[in-house]
Amino acid sequence: MRAPRSAEQAPAPAPRAPALVRNVAVVGHSGAGKTTLVEALLVHAGAVARAGRVLDGTATTDSDDVEQRLHCSVSLGVAQLEHAGVKLTLLDTPGSPDFVGELRAGLRAADAVLFVVSAVGGLDAVTAQLWSECALLGIPRAVVVTQLDKPRADFDEAVALCQRLLDEAVVPLSLPMHDDDGSVAGLIALLDTRVVDHSSGARVERPADPEHVALTESLRAQLLEAVIAESEDETLLDRYLEGAELDLQTLTTDLEKAVARGHFHPALAVAPLTGVGVQELLDLLVTGFPSPLEHGTPAVTRPDGSPVAPLVCDPDGPLAAEVVKTTTDPYLGRVSYVRVFSGTLRPDLPVHVSGHGGTGTWHRPDHPDHDVDERVGALSSPLGGALRPVASCPAGDLCAVARLTSAETGDTLSGRDDPLLVSPWDLPEPQLPVAVQAESRSDEERLGQALARLVAEDPTLRLERRVDTGQQLLWCMGTAHADVVLDRLRVRHGLSIATPEVRVPQQATLARPVTVTGRHVKQSGGHGQYAVVVLEVAPGPPGSGVVFSQRVVGGAVPGTFHGSVEKGVRAQASHGVDGSGPLVDLEVVLVDGKAHSVDSSDAAFQAAGALALREAVAAGGTVPLEPWSEIAVAVPTAFVGSVMSDLSGRRARVTGNDPDPADDDRCVVRAALPEAELLTYATALRGVSHGTGSFTRTPLGFEPALARR
Repeated sequence: MRAPRSAEQAPAPAPRAPALVRNVAVVGHSGAGKTTLVEALLVHAGAVARAGRVLDGTATTDSDDVEQRLHCSVSLGVAQLEHAGVKLTLLDTPGSPDFVGELRAGLRAADAVLFVVSAVGGLDAVTAQLWSECALLGIPRAVVVTQLDKPRADFDEAVALCQRLLDEAVVPLSLPMHDDDGSVAGLIALLDTRVVDHSSGARVERPADPEHVALTESLRAQLLEAVIAESEDETLLDRYLEGAELDLQTLTTDLEKAVARGHFHPALAVAPLTGVGVQELLDLLVTGFPSPLEHGTPAVTRPDGSPVAPLVCDPDGPLAAEVVKTTTDPYLGRVSYVRVFSGTLRPDLPVHVSGHGGTGTWHRPDHPDHDVDERVGALSSPLGGALRPVASCPAGDLCAVARLTSAETGDTLSGRDDPLLVSPWDLPEPQLPVAVQAESRSDEERLGQALARLVAEDPTLRLERRVDTGQQLLWCMGTAHADVVLDRLRVRHGLSIATPEVRVPQQATLARPVTVTGRHVKQSGGHGQYAVVVLEVAPGPPGSGVVFSQRVVGGAVPGTFHGSVEKGVRAQASHGVDGSGPLVDLEVVLVDGKAHSVDSSDAAFQAAGALALREAVAAGGTVPLEPWSEIAVAVPTAFVGSVMSDLSGRRARVTGNDPDPADDDRCVVRAALPEAELLTYATALRGVSHGTGSFTRTPLGFEPALARR
């Protein structure tokens, strides 16, 4: 392995033309070894002296403790290196479904995806689902099988599993060689039947031994046939069938083209801790994966939605860049990680910052869009938490920008005279509510500021202030996501916070029709208070609120006081009577009453109306109401039965089960259920669907509360 340089000694990779740039997202389930693999690539390329917590994924200091406690990465790690004259950006994504926002940011900034699969743990359903999403988008993919040195590691079984669950076009490029003690000693390259031997501690290439040739003969034939099938040379197959020796350079070129087109998915054996396969992986990343020129750019419009001509990846074109990640540095303040799709970003450049259109997955009712001008600060090449200065960031590249005060994750940077808006990427709605409140009055204002910062950094985090319960809710993706957010409030922002139980708003309506009298008669010297009203009160249609009318005959209650009675009734209904919440869905009719020429007043008839409503509740009783929602659960077909079973225990009414129009292997289960049952449903659904399910909700209003089954 080449002698590495320390992070302090290694300069930032110089800006490159788009053809000499590669942006690769590294994905896989938690524990598959993504971060270990990325750090091994950095060491081999000389970007750092040694591995070990190089990629915090953030410039803050609060990630390590959280990640150690959760045993997984919680944020996107970004590192840039050089190999064979190509600038390579590696985006190390979290494996937990709770941090899907960081994963989506990595995919947005990438032009190809590297799937990391453990030779021990295999594949999880979430990784298989992500593969299908990338396939629909045509994103080039390759597979790296890691953890080959662990007990029970099986490279062949891992590849067979990928072929079965991901794609038959996953074909190994090499086989691992093992020492007598089971450690990985090197590789057998299948394309040219070459051995890369690491048994001496150094990387040595030599021709394969006869036993190696016999061992790999069938696998090499499969690889050659897969490459030939994707070749543009129509004579290659005939020559192969005739037994002719095929030119290695032609095969290698055809393989690289097939990978870049997303039609062929090589599987590589890599042992990061010993360096086996690291050189081969770097070579594939820079020769087989596409440049930004080949991947294309997202759709863009004007901020008002009007169309513009499609952009190309041109450093001299109009500026169009996107903030894919936002962090906070204790010294630099806000740091924005920006992918440039067109034009060139330079320090001190005036730019226009456009917030997304406030619709779809980016819609936040409490978070207005912004449309402001700013000036770019210093540009840096990221290496985990370290930032190395760079002079510019041309189209196709990614950089960190300091002190963009208004730009948030998902925002577009463009020219002041030519503002643009890049189409947003898809994000699921957060569905796990967590109530937060400051434990001291002095922390209340600081809590609001801290929450605003966290929401600006994380597009999967939503803040809601509920008037009906008086609580402030953070909507998170799951329990691990909630743990990270709360930890950042406590550690990064130094706040003392409490997390009370989330309250579900309650309402009530009258159980049966009643006729009641409200008497408010008081005499205390001078003018007294006198008002008597007779009301007919009955339950009304769901969602009707409080409907007030009058049927008074003969002026028993003067018309000037009819509004007073209504005001008293509505005020009492909004406050409730017996602690079961506001009274709703009532039909109230004023039918009779009495007034005094001197002592009657607006206040007296308001009090009488309120008293009459309390009497109606005492006489007729109430029916408690609770909020219901309709949910649409998208889940693989194999888990529909588990989802149905779980819903049956949540007082749900299943209303439909239809194939997902976007994916033949998934179904959409529709059901209506109480909101109280949805407080923990995000966690429950993840359990019954192995992390592959998602759901959306639509409020239905209030219905009579049902007892738990």
